[in-house]
Amino acid sequence: MEENKPLSEQEYGGDQIQVLEGLEAVRKRPGMYIGSTGPRGLHHLVYEIVDNAIDETMAGFCTDISVDILPGNVIRVEDNGRGIPVGIQHKTGLPAVTVVFTILHAGGKFGGGGYKVSGGLHGVGASVVNALSTELEVWVKHDGKLHYQKFHRGVPEEDLKVVGPCEGTGTIVQFKADEEIFEEVEYDYDTLLSRLREQAFLNAGVRVRVSDQRDGENPLSETLHYVGGIRSFVEYLHKKKGLDCIHPDIIYLSGQKGDTTAEIAMQYNDSYNEVILSFANDIHTTDGGTHEMGFKSALTRVFNEYGKKAGILKDGDKNLSGEDVREGLTVVISVKLTEAQFEGQTKARLGNTEVRSLVESMVYDKLMVYFEENPAVVKAVFDKALTASRAREAARKARELTRRKTALESASLPGKLADCADTDNVHTELYIVEGDSAGGSAKMGRDSSFQAILPLWGKMLNVEKARVDRVYGNDKLMPIVLALGCGIGEDFDISKVRYGKIIIMADADVDGSHIRTLLLTFFFRYMRPLIEDGRVYLAQPPLYKIFKGKKVYYAYTDKERDQYMATLEGKWEISRYKGLGEMNPKQLWETTMNPENRTVLKVEMDDAARADEIFTILMGDKVAPRREFIEKNARYVKNLDI
Repeated sequence: MEENKPLSEQEYGGDQIQVLEGLEAVRKRPGMYIGSTGPRGLHHLVYEIVDNAIDETMAGFCTDISVDILPGNVIRVEDNGRGIPVGIQHKTGLPAVTVVFTILHAGGKFGGGGYKVSGGLHGVGASVVNALSTELEVWVKHDGKLHYQKFHRGVPEEDLKVVGPCEGTGTIVQFKADEEIFEEVEYDYDTLLSRLREQAFLNAGVRVRVSDQRDGENPLSETLHYVGGIRSFVEYLHKKKGLDCIHPDIIYLSGQKGDTTAEIAMQYNDSYNEVILSFANDIHTTDGGTHEMGFKSALTRVFNEYGKKAGILKDGDKNLSGEDVREGLTVVISVKLTEAQFEGQTKARLGNTEVRSLVESMVYDKLMVYFEENPAVVKAVFDKALTASRAREAARKARELTRRKTALESASLPGKLADCADTDNVHTELYIVEGDSAGGSAKMGRDSSFQAILPLWGKMLNVEKARVDRVYGNDKLMPIVLALGCGIGEDFDISKVRYGKIIIMADADVDGSHIRTLLLTFFFRYMRPLIEDGRVYLAQPPLYKIFKGKKVYYAYTDKERDQYMATLEGKWEISRYKGLGEMNPKQLWETTMNPENRTVLKVEMDDAARADEIFTILMGDKVAPRREFIEKNARYVKNLDI
């Protein structure tokens, strides 16, 4: 049968494009298909088209992909794959390429023999991009002929036609996102570059060229080509963060069972944080899944069994925990399989049970052999794991001591906390306020029915440079832990959090920025679900008070100040707030705390890997990566005090 032939011998023509249903409601409800009509959804259009080219790469037919941002924020994607089929798809009577761009759930990924492994399993990509573009053009190189078709908001303007001869094969898609649909059509080059770099790492040898040609005088371009694949990925992550590795070579493991393959690259560094990036068919599974579970289980088992066998763990010693053996580990897990089962439309978690057994047995067998053959690596990684275990035990004792202490006290909440009357953990708010002076104003100015105030003073522990045992008992951080009531680290339970919003309120100066960053680092490392659940916010106090007599305006930016001064008549005075403590309770309520007037910024974490990288660079020990980051991003700073 056709489906049993090797992929290279299978036909890829019009009838391999399978039609499931028509294109409906995409323009009316775009969020259902691309997540949002903001920046995330806009960039998702590019990923959908690029993913089709990557599918050709995974099938073994594409070696070069180009992605260009053209003037006017037009996107052009070109690949040298087989080219979308141009023959007639007999179920519709239309050319297959027309079907792909006009009918939802049409593509070569539904068992028609076009692809064995594919990321675009839902098959909505090309048609959705077309529906949400004012104009889309496609060129297909096939059988020495260049085919062309143009669409307007998803509707063909003309039939597919041959416009000339060509050499080779491939597809070119050029589109302009519809400004009637999206909040703003403005692509971020670095966002696209990061995603495309990821794809280049996951497909060893593919060459991805990225360019930004919007500024004709200063175009940007980069070629991404990594022969080392995911090994190069781990190396890149460590170099980018400026981390020192505790063993020289990257450990690489791979295995296969039937059509399913798995590969893992891992290396330990001198930090205290683990980074696990997992992928299934090149899709980043941000919520993990069976491949991650298999890896974690096997890794812990190998450490404990090998440790006992080699005499590193003595009789009577406690087993190393998963947290112990993963401290300072950077690992990339990539699996590719025919029928990937993702949980949810977002494809954030892999559900295939057979993948767990493949990864688990592969890691156990091959890592055991690797440990036998590399005693120097064994010494380095076990020393780190044992130190982590001792720190974890110290943290456990400190945690128990903290629990006993608070149980004996008259109240288990920190003494400086001014709690609110409401106990509802959805509508209540905790303001973490810098300094006793500002804390006093906040306490007097708040609405005590739902707003709680916790003043902090002085600089706090930088958890990027400390293990968890140093967090317990820390006089700056423990009041936050006790006030929130949901624990930290492995004990964290978001259902027990006492407040719906946690709002960091610090001065609009360099010290305030430092305190915000330290707090965000703490939340990111030890209470990350608070950020993921959208509960962490930054208060935005005004920078200026503009007044004349009893008339007062507040400006939150230099631009807003200038707009006021340009429109106000007469002589008005301006004062620059140096800190929250300069505001009286009424002013603080009106400008920064009143839900009807205030501006608060929600802390979001779209990309955990990028966030992890930034926190490591900015808060870690290494100076050079921090200086490089600041020099590169200084041009984006709008107000240094904010």
